Amino acid sequence: MRALGIAGSPRRGGNTDLLLAEVMKGAESQGAKVKTLILNDLKISPCQHCDACFEAGVCRIKDDMQMAYAEMEKADRIVLASPVHFMGVSAQAKAMIDRCQALWARKYILKQPPLGDTRERKGLFIAVGGMKLAHLFEPSLATVKALFKVIDAEYAGDLLFPGVDEKGTIKKHPDALKQAFSAGQKLVTE
Repeated sequence: MRALGIAGSPRRGGNTDLLLAEVMKGAESQGAKVKTLILNDLKISPCQHCDACFEAGVCRIKDDMQMAYAEMEKADRIVLASPVHFMGVSAQAKAMIDRCQALWARKYILKQPPLGDTRERKGLFIAVGGMKLAHLFEPSLATVKALFKVIDAEYAGDLLFPGVDEKGTIKKHPDALKQAFSAGQKLVTE
């Protein structure tokens, strides 16, 4: 069992990172081999909507997204973590998601498994947002659920924390880190 964490926050050691780290620890505690990609450290160009991927399901842009594709292909569980920026996922996360257009092309144009095989995959979403709006996470949820559908990863749930903004604030939440650890365990065992 391989669990891939995708850190979409540009702020290292912040609330999103702390939650993702706990999810990954929870998964590892159940025997999963874990790896985390830090999108802000990668060079991922935006999708150019050139449709080159319609021919072979491969993006023509050669950058760090090639490594991200390979890691997703190896993963049984994918955990995407992002703060909410202007009601959506971070720019880093959105760039990675948009580049999954090549996987969309594999699935819907070429009728191939988007990640190269048909094994069962599951996806978990983690998000924090500074405001406490009733529908704060809906735009991000729509984007992430679309991604998981494209890559044939069953949506296994989410951890959503509104009113969390300043770095480290999540540590003051009564049980957020415990919830994250438990979610990592469940992601691997259920």
